Amino acid sequence: MGTPLAVPHAASDFRDDRLRRFAAIWCRAIYPATSGVMVRPMTRARFERCLVPLAARLRDVLYSRPFDPRPAADVGAALVRAHITDPEALPLILGVIDAYLVLYLPPDHPMPAEESRARCSRVQHAVAAGFARALGERTRAEQETASRAASVAQAATEAALHSSEARFRAVFEGAAVGVGIADVDGRIVDVNDALMRMFRSPGRKVHGRNVGEFVHPEDPADFWSLYRELARGDREHYRVEKPFYRSDGSVLWTDLTVSLLRDATGGPQYQLAVLEDITERRLLHERIRYEATHDALTGLPNRTLFFERLDGALGRAGGQAPGGDARFGLCYLDVDGFKAVNDSLGHAVGDRLLVAVAERLRACASGPHELVARLGGDEFVALTTGPSAAGDVTALARRMLAALAEPVRLDGRDLSVRASIGVVDGSAGELGPEEVLRSADITMYRAKAAGGNRYELADADSDARVIARHSLTNCLPGAFDKGEFFIEYQPLVRLDDGTVRGAEALVRWLHPVHGVLGPDQFIPLAESTGLIVPLGRWVLEEAARQARSWRSEGDASAPLRVNVNLSPSQLRYPALVADTVSVLRDVGLDPSALCLEVTENALIGADEEELRPLRQLADLGVDIALDDFGTGYSNLSYLRRLPVSTLKLDRSFTRGMQCAPADPVDVKIVEGIVSLAHTLDLSVTVEGVETGTQADHLRLLGCDTAQGWYYARPGPPERLHTLSLVDAAS
Repeated sequence: MGTPLAVPHAASDFRDDRLRRFAAIWCRAIYPATSGVMVRPMTRARFERCLVPLAARLRDVLYSRPFDPRPAADVGAALVRAHITDPEALPLILGVIDAYLVLYLPPDHPMPAEESRARCSRVQHAVAAGFARALGERTRAEQETASRAASVAQAATEAALHSSEARFRAVFEGAAVGVGIADVDGRIVDVNDALMRMFRSPGRKVHGRNVGEFVHPEDPADFWSLYRELARGDREHYRVEKPFYRSDGSVLWTDLTVSLLRDATGGPQYQLAVLEDITERRLLHERIRYEATHDALTGLPNRTLFFERLDGALGRAGGQAPGGDARFGLCYLDVDGFKAVNDSLGHAVGDRLLVAVAERLRACASGPHELVARLGGDEFVALTTGPSAAGDVTALARRMLAALAEPVRLDGRDLSVRASIGVVDGSAGELGPEEVLRSADITMYRAKAAGGNRYELADADSDARVIARHSLTNCLPGAFDKGEFFIEYQPLVRLDDGTVRGAEALVRWLHPVHGVLGPDQFIPLAESTGLIVPLGRWVLEEAARQARSWRSEGDASAPLRVNVNLSPSQLRYPALVADTVSVLRDVGLDPSALCLEVTENALIGADEEELRPLRQLADLGVDIALDDFGTGYSNLSYLRRLPVSTLKLDRSFTRGMQCAPADPVDVKIVEGIVSLAHTLDLSVTVEGVETGTQADHLRLLGCDTAQGWYYARPGPPERLHTLSLVDAAS
């Protein structure tokens, strides 16, 4: 049977020099490990030409649109069909793909390096899967052939034993598989030459030795019980995969079939053993298993093996019930700032840094019940089990942080390594793997938010808040489409005469499960998802229409003003000015009737380019209010360069005025801010006014307008002029 790899006949197949160079590198790597096992050995040059169409196939899969790595499995299968099955061949095949496929066969269209590398990794997995699948099919076919041969040998041997010693010796000695005979007590009577060659001891005398001497630590658990059943006559045969020690100390793996031969009266007389050497196949399977369960870069266990161990630790594999003595602890580690290393020093340096980190983490988990694995990227996990897992896992987290404290030296430079770790512990059977990983991931991000280079312990309440936040985030787009948002208005009252100057528009979310949610509960989520821009435009349109309606109802010479909040993301939106102008024009609202509120923190450190949209809106007549004034750096000198017309003083400065006598410090602070604001021709609005005493103090200090529950809570637009004047102090 010849090799199935088709040799190209047309010269056009080899015009792509990059394909030929990749195939040449591939050939140099795997030819020495494959040439000896081909049915019809090929020259190196011919073998290299055979790899060119396979390389082209890999290139096409790598850059397919949409990307689908599955066809790369055909390449692995083609290599097996060519009898490339040496145990060392697969890592060589995958190693060349990993190191040179993207380098020598770059995409024809722009593609980020991270995407190319990720695709290449998935192509490797597909090749390995195809290789393993084809090898399994080949192995099954070989096993069937061997089994048939063994059956023929066994039948012939039985016949020979009962008919002719001469015929028996011919079959016994000529069998291609190892054959041995022992009596029912286990004493070896005879073995053929094929078996002696398998054990690499052609001159070794085994006659008289007992089968019980051939014990191996990896014997199947039920092997010796099967042996005893057969020797007693309770079993006719059994078949197992069993290892033996050869005479040189190496291990021989066999597919062993043992049958009972009975005497003329039907009593047990002999044991006939037929052995097929499956060592090479076993080593290849172990190699494939290792490649499938270990990270190619660091050599650590990968996600697949880690989840197998985690399943066992959580009691899934053993069916363990909750509340038992078995406990587990897990550390979820993420390297802080690793992206900056890749971006500034390159992925090659980043990979070497990950290898160094992996070695240090591996050294931390030296106990028999501890495991460190790499999940991917710069994420690592450590698992510990046992009754003291709760204490062991925090000690493990501290060891890992200490191990990473020393800088990693690469190419003459010291790279500092910081890490954030989320720690989870519990009893087996209480949680599933996904729940444990989710909790650890959430906790790790808490450690990162707290400054990094530390570990945090999992907390059920924190997990619940994050999960609820995630749920709300997923619901946001649908809520916008379903019209679940509405606006309430809180009056802005002139302090000198108590009349309503305008109103602040406050968006609310009528959630079908959680009820009415305030902006502090979903605006940050809208910021993170990008929904803030369409939501902000909708709020502006609705508020502008309402302001236009109020104006048509009242004195046109003194229109009510509506205040609308702008988030930092909206400030960076390129079409902010155009959208605002378009809304005012479509609604028919004068720009002076609109005030856009921007938080102080959003404008701290802003350059002229960032301030330009606000200046353009201010030039059009739109008022700009600096919201939450005093919560930032409170650097009053920068007020002169901001295009603002109003300061909204944060409520923290006026709480000391809610009751008499007023806090003299608060009075002095507010007095100074009001004086400075009026000097700069800015009006002052105070938030959070809750008592009449507070309102009186603010009026005497010269504040212009105020809002708060003393006047009215946020409500529907028709209640704007209904002031409650409810004193919270009473």
